[in-house]
Amino acid sequence: MDPLIVRLCEAVRLKDVHAIAERIKNDLESFIPDEGLILPERFRRVKPDSYARRLLYSDPELGFTALVMTWGPGQRTALHDHAGIWCVEGVLEGEMEVHRYELMDEGEDGICHFAERDSVHAVAGTAGALLPPFEHHVLANARPDRASLTLHVYGGEMTHCDIFEPLGERSGKYRRRSRQLSYDE
Repeated sequence: MDPLIVRLCEAVRLKDVHAIAERIKNDLESFIPDEGLILPERFRRVKPDSYARRLLYSDPELGFTALVMTWGPGQRTALHDHAGIWCVEGVLEGEMEVHRYELMDEGEDGICHFAERDSVHAVAGTAGALLPPFEHHVLANARPDRASLTLHVYGGEMTHCDIFEPLGERSGKYRRRSRQLSYDE
């Protein structure tokens, strides 16, 4: 088995979400620059209209998945959550902008108020964790001329999430929408 997958399995066996996320974050930050991840060409193909989600590994027994996401120049996500699933994200190649948000309140009409809490310019070999309820963020390829690759390890199968559509510039108000997720070839 791939050495990275062995490390991920060992981390998930810790059972405690905070310990799992910390171990995976540390493992990714040491593994990516030292050993790298040799990926088949299919993981590197850029989609013209959006980032690509490609399954790298799924462990039904331990209940986690690992995905590689491929980001074309300037591609980004909407503000989104992780459906209550923990996640550790690492940059494999390129550079990413990560903007984290805190959900301040939500009305019965699905209108949410968010406050941006921080932003990070992440380069290859860096990783970060998202633990519910602090799971809202936007990811964007910071490279205007090249693709970036990220690795996402989830504490489950993320088949859907909620995205938040802005209601006016700089209002901090967003409308919640459900989105089904799938894997690309």
